[in-house]
This record gives sequence, structure tokens and C-alpha cells, in this order.
Amino acid sequence: MYAAIGSAVDTPQDAAQFNGIIMMPVIIAIMVMMSVMNDPNSDLVFWCSIIPFTSPIVMMARIPFGIPTWQVAVSLVVLYISFVAMTWVAARIFRVGVFMHGKKPTWKDLGAWIKMK
Repeated sequence: MYAAIGSAVDTPQDAAQFNGIIMMPVIIAIMVMMSVMNDPNSDLVFWCSIIPFTSPIVMMARIPFGIPTWQVAVSLVVLYISFVAMTWVAARIFRVGVFMHGKKPTWKDLGAWIKMK
């Protein structure tokens, strides 16, 4: 995600508007990780350990509690698929963003760059 944003902006000040959105899943994962200690098999913890943006942190907190192997496998498969998809999205943004110097991009611009042929 940082590669996509880095290729779309010219200055660190422009990148600051995107940084909050990228950091939000990490903050949410750390908050959910704290609830793992109370109930490692709750619905919230389970789904956050499957969702790709929070799974690396939450799943690592759940593994010592003896969760089923299939949950770890599903988490890894979903994480791998999302990695490939995010790499594709970053490449689409990079393809256009490198040539857009001087223009401060918005979320709408990034969406248009992803769809651009």
C-alpha cells in the first residue's frame, strides 16, 4: 500500500493524507489483539484473524491459545490472495502515478488510475 501511495505523490506532505487510512487497520488489529487475551475464539477475534489487513497481528496473538489448524490455513490463503491483489492494485497506481507530477492526487484519482486501461 505504501508503494502505491509513494508512486502517486510528489512530496511527503501529499502522502500524509493517505497515511491515516493505511495505518487504521494496524491500530484496529492492536486493539482487537488485546481482546484475544479475554476470549481467543470470539466472533470479532475470529474475523479479524481472517481479514487480511488485521490477520498478521491478530492471528499471531491467537496461535498460542491452540486454535484449529484450518483457521491458520484459511488466514494464510486469504492473506496470500490479498497480497497478490494489492500488488496488482499498486502496480496499476504506479503505472499512472509516476507520470502525474505536480498534481496532488485524491482518493477519486487513485480509483480512476486503478480502472484506467
